[in-house]
Amino acid sequence: MDHIVIDIETKNTFFDVGRDNFDALNTSMVCMYSYAQDKYFSFDEHQLKEAGEFLKKSSLIVGFSINRFDIPVLNRHFNFDLFSMERFDILDEIELQLGRRISLNRLAKTNLGIEKTHHGLEAPILYKDGKIDELREYCLNDVKITKELYDLAKKQGYLLVPQRNSDEFERAVFNSIQTLF
Repeated sequence: MDHIVIDIETKNTFFDVGRDNFDALNTSMVCMYSYAQDKYFSFDEHQLKEAGEFLKKSSLIVGFSINRFDIPVLNRHFNFDLFSMERFDILDEIELQLGRRISLNRLAKTNLGIEKTHHGLEAPILYKDGKIDELREYCLNDVKITKELYDLAKKQGYLLVPQRNSDEFERAVFNSIQTLF
């Protein structure tokens, strides 16, 4: 079975549809990395069925804030329950340990020395402006960042999490991550 790193983008935001109204969010792009194939994939709004078939074959879904966003948004599109699948959510693990959340961008800057190409709220604008290739690249870049963070956490057993308004860091330790592979 494959392990998949995933990220999605939507055509609209909670500002448009109301907080936690996941059923009203419309998916514009789903991007994934397959460990089994060592390859990145993208699926636009017309290829959600193919994205679902891809996910259905995985034994682990990895992401950043997938339990609070990606999975609830995508779940309504499939005839199987994404919540019943094995998942590893980097942000959830950090929040459980440290009691707070952090942005993917700050985590990437601290641990990888790289930054995201866009902010999530820009995705609907890219979609509305017809910049689908730029939207795809943005989504794929977030998958690459998430994969690199996950790989680093597997390798060293932790990620550094910057403290707010400070130059100090805390370690988010990922003891259970080794049992996933």
